[in-house]
Amino acid sequence: MTLRVTNTLTGETEPFEPRDPDSVLLYYCGLTTSDPPHLGHARGWVHVDVMCRWLEWLGYDVHHVENFTDVNEKIVARVGEDGESEADVARHYVQQVIEDMRSLNLSRAEVYPRVSEHVPEIISLVERLVESGHAYEVDGSVYFDVTSFEDYGELSGQSVEDLESQGQATGEKRNPADFALWKAGGVAPEDIEEHQHPEAAPAEEACETAQTWDSPWGEGRPGWHIECSAMSMTHLDETIDIHVGGQDLVFPHHENEVAQSEAATGERFADYWLHVRLLETKGEKMSSSLGNFFTVSEAVDEFGPDVLRTFLLSTAYTSRATYSEETIGEAQERWDRLQRGYERAVEACDSVDAYATVSHEGLRDAVDEARETFEAAMNDDFNTREATTALLDLTGAVNAYVDDRETYDYAALRRAVETFEEFGRGVLGLGFGDGGEDGDVSLAGDLVELVLQAREDERAAGNYERADELRDELEAMGVEVQDTDEGPTYRLGD
Repeated sequence: MTLRVTNTLTGETEPFEPRDPDSVLLYYCGLTTSDPPHLGHARGWVHVDVMCRWLEWLGYDVHHVENFTDVNEKIVARVGEDGESEADVARHYVQQVIEDMRSLNLSRAEVYPRVSEHVPEIISLVERLVESGHAYEVDGSVYFDVTSFEDYGELSGQSVEDLESQGQATGEKRNPADFALWKAGGVAPEDIEEHQHPEAAPAEEACETAQTWDSPWGEGRPGWHIECSAMSMTHLDETIDIHVGGQDLVFPHHENEVAQSEAATGERFADYWLHVRLLETKGEKMSSSLGNFFTVSEAVDEFGPDVLRTFLLSTAYTSRATYSEETIGEAQERWDRLQRGYERAVEACDSVDAYATVSHEGLRDAVDEARETFEAAMNDDFNTREATTALLDLTGAVNAYVDDRETYDYAALRRAVETFEEFGRGVLGLGFGDGGEDGDVSLAGDLVELVLQAREDERAAGNYERADELRDELEAMGVEVQDTDEGPTYRLGD
């Protein structure tokens, strides 16, 4: 089955056909490094991660580039709180982003370019636009003339006539919809007022630390939109296969990327535009500016990476997603079911009761069906919801099979384990079998059993307070304890 993707440019779900049949060039608009990353950012990260993993599973050599915007007025607004200069603040949050990416088990991009290290490429691209008549200079600033690009508005479905002013209102622009490619001077205090934090330095003091560069038009800073075009062309090509970003970036950011890139090169900038819908909470999008966010680091500490990935992948990237106690609780239940199904398959496969001569067509058919369903779902516009459901169905089949017999079909169980690991771990990025060295896990399990036995002894003696303390100590070390009618059970955390 051919991979099909929903292309914002055409508004259609269409077959994916990269320009090179063996490789894929993919650019993802990364974060402006001015705030702690939150679960809304993580939704985009995890879906792009799975897209890349699936493309690799299909046999493509994936070249994934994701930028850090480390030059921005929002960053200047935090000077004095998270660093003594714009560069310091950006560095602080770049480090936070990297740590949060690793905590969510994201595969590394091929490169993470930063705006501050690509100013020469940005200036060169702006020069091309000026020379070709698509941009003009006014008092040291350079603007893109949207009327010079015939297809402006095609991506977002808007017309130039209907557009209001982009960026700061100024009499310098020929058309209100024209946008800045290069901004003269540094950052003015009024540019950061709406982004200022109570703990930050005074606006005038913070603005003095803003970075500027020499250019043919004088000292200044790059505009926001030109950055991604320059970095994408530098590290991939003038035309790429897939450009991904949040739904809120369709206009103006991506629309302007298309215009400036194609005006400069005369070639299509990206063949497929994929947009991840925003994460909502209490009816609003999760956003740093709205203050209704749950940071990635807090969420990982509370729920662990596997529950979070299960939650974020429980809806397809094109579908509405909502964060709440209920939805995260459902993800916890799904991950527990998946993990237990995997563990039971491993235990049965590795038991003395698994035989080479035993054959069970029902389990073999269930494994084949799960694999077929998973592949069909992922090829249907990376439908992670249906792909996860396929693994949950396999979990149900494994549980029913193991519960119902005393001897096992080794080959079928081995195939089930491989499916969990190949698709669940390899594609969805979940922690199936990621328990470290076997000896370490075994020793950890033995120690937990000893503590649980000591806890049971304390409970039998009526020392309930001490028993609770032992349980709390285990949970603080990442051991989840559950009391059942048959006695306590546990699961080692990530």
